[in-house]
Amino acid sequence: MKSPPFEYHRAGSATEAAALLGELGFDARILAGGQSLIPLMNLRLAAPGFLVDITHAPDLAGIGANGAGLHVGAAARQRTVELHAETLAAAPVLADAISNAGQVPVRHQGTVVGSIAHADPSAEMPAAFKAQGGTVTAQGAGGTREISSEDFFEGYFTTALEEGELVTGVTVDAWPSGTGHGFLEFSVTKESWPIALAAVMVHVDAGTIDRASVVLGGVAEVPLRRPEAEAILVGSAPGAEVFAGAAEAAAAGIEPLSDSFGSGAYRKKLARVLTRRALTTAAERAGGAT
Repeated sequence: MKSPPFEYHRAGSATEAAALLGELGFDARILAGGQSLIPLMNLRLAAPGFLVDITHAPDLAGIGANGAGLHVGAAARQRTVELHAETLAAAPVLADAISNAGQVPVRHQGTVVGSIAHADPSAEMPAAFKAQGGTVTAQGAGGTREISSEDFFEGYFTTALEEGELVTGVTVDAWPSGTGHGFLEFSVTKESWPIALAAVMVHVDAGTIDRASVVLGGVAEVPLRRPEAEAILVGSAPGAEVFAGAAEAAAAGIEPLSDSFGSGAYRKKLARVLTRRALTTAAERAGGAT
């Protein structure tokens, strides 16, 4: 099936894209990699009247680390970000998440920011972004504003963006030396959508975890931060018993939906197992004992 008809516009900059969105109104959508939007259009699950292509906007293609963390522009391709030296140094959990996102040809076309803005709660990049923390830069006719990763995701495919705004980039927070990360997902095949996933960060100082972040994907309407699990980790020495307790806390109270890929109970069990294993990996990378 092919997409319904639409009117195509090419923006040469973020400012031009924002102006086009303001002019075209609610029926306009941003086209970056198109790996999420175009399949929805072909299935007639989305039918925007206008597409605003930002792939040729040079001010949206940048990748670079600074004191705040790693900045990724809205037009930066997933594969480019995945292999970028500054991504591996400043946002390794994001690099791991990207490497799990489908096949390499898909990652050559899709964009990191597009996946985050699409806000699929089962997708890899929104969970990794929320786990490491950061900000979304949104631009509209009224100017730009920053939205924290904690506030950006509001529901299934729903974000804090206002009408006429586009995401021009995201900045992933820098964590200090002594930080380890873990990212694990389970899917039926390498190319299929994750049934559940866990993205975690831990910082170990003098043998004790003093900062932690645990986020689950595929189990709720948004990538789900689990402060109950983080509370068990912080102040504890890394170890199997602590990780098992944190994993139990991460899975407690969640009520995933069932579908053809797995029941809610199965997803809950996966969340617990994946969290425990991801924490073990994160502690090893942080230099902590397990």
